[in-house]
Amino acid sequence: MAATRKALKGVMLDISGTLHVNYSPTPNAVAALAKLRSAGIKVRFVTNSTKLTDESLFAKLVAMGFELDRSEVFSSLSAAKQLIVDRKYRPLLLLEDDALAQFADIDQCPPHNAVVVGLAPSKLDYAHMNQAFQALLGGADLVGIHSARYFASAENQLSLGPGPFVTALEMATDKQAELVGKPASAFYQLALADMGLIGEPESVAMVGDDVLADLGGGAEDLGLQRFLVRTGKYRPGDESKASTPLDGTFDSFADMVHKFYL
Repeated sequence: MAATRKALKGVMLDISGTLHVNYSPTPNAVAALAKLRSAGIKVRFVTNSTKLTDESLFAKLVAMGFELDRSEVFSSLSAAKQLIVDRKYRPLLLLEDDALAQFADIDQCPPHNAVVVGLAPSKLDYAHMNQAFQALLGGADLVGIHSARYFASAENQLSLGPGPFVTALEMATDKQAELVGKPASAFYQLALADMGLIGEPESVAMVGDDVLADLGGGAEDLGLQRFLVRTGKYRPGDESKASTPLDGTFDSFADMVHKFYL
């Protein structure tokens, strides 16, 4: 059943493609976020972005006019770092240089016992992929920060995400990657717990532009309300890719806020 304003207590928002594309907010997104907050609804930002550190991402959102607290941002990059710390990994990190700054305090010396793959266009070439392949053959674990197949560029064109590269390493090594970002249930549960709604997932909406990476997996398994927006990487017909019916599809995040909650 579709959500109503009365039923909704929290919203998880995808960032890239939902709130903004490159450095431009999606239509009326800044005002829509403010209206959502004024309705007393808890908001958390859940992102698979791995090209920037969390601090850089937060600064980028603030520069675009969004009002948020740093503690409201939950990134797959942070989840990956916590996994590395917990398991005492010495990882080979296939990440962009800005994102690598978040791991400056992590021992990355070989021999590597984990390969961590994010969206890193400058690092997903043959040389780096073969280095990862060799480490995996040597016994390293494979960690995918997320498995999105593609993302939307500033020109609203689709470009390859990290998913195909993770899959290539899986195929070459017969290893199964562990995914730490969306749509893993554990990732959504971090935000649910922070909102104080871990026992009420049906009262929380997940809003995103990727029907699989944002609205599949854990979002579906946990019973979150799932709203797809027609911005960012959305393409006509994406709704049909959902394994169960979505709770709504909207032209934009602001359109969702206007039609459902305000």
